[in-house]
Amino acid sequence: MIYLTMISVYDKSEQAVFVILGDAGKELTGKHAAELVDNYFETNEGVGVDACVPVPQALLDTIGQTRKFIVKVSDHNLTGKTQTITVTKILPLEAPLPASSDGISKTGGDKSGPSSGFEDAVIDRAKKASEILESDETKHSKSG
Repeated sequence: MIYLTMISVYDKSEQAVFVILGDAGKELTGKHAAELVDNYFETNEGVGVDACVPVPQALLDTIGQTRKFIVKVSDHNLTGKTQTITVTKILPLEAPLPASSDGISKTGGDKSGPSSGFEDAVIDRAKKASEILESDETKHSKSG
């Protein structure tokens, strides 16, 4: 069984929704996805379907953290009906970005230099994907 986690990520001016598959989020919560799910069901055993239940503490502890994500972006991610960016790794708190294959450390979004057209297109498409997800979430919450 593979678990899927959707998290809203905010920076100082934008929001995006990241999809994290399987145990890629262990670095974020300190727990494997299966352990979080098992603990959730144990804690809420016997609770009615419509009952409000608390969010697991491991997830609450992530609120306010500043993290860096390593993502995989391909043409497929940006041209499909549902545009997504795959999170391949969540770096530990205060971790430097890994060096690229040419030995140069990645800056992770330093806007001081000129950006490539491809980078701008990726950013624009990521913003559009976020807007689509927000729109879909609004529709679902209004319909029940």
